[in-house]
Amino acid sequence: MLRLLELGLTNAELAERLYLSVKTVDHHVSAILTKLDVAKRRDAVRRARDLGVLA
Repeated sequence: MLRLLELGLTNAELAERLYLSVKTVDHHVSAILTKLDVAKRRDAVRRARDLGVLA
């Protein structure tokens, strides 16, 4: 999901691509932000790159 966040997709766009509900995507995005200890999606992408999770 981080790769899709990197593309700047909305939760609705993520849900469509992943065949999930928007509510489920919202939950997963929130979990990612929490685990990476950031408040914004773009910060999550930056943190993931810094940690080596995203190349």
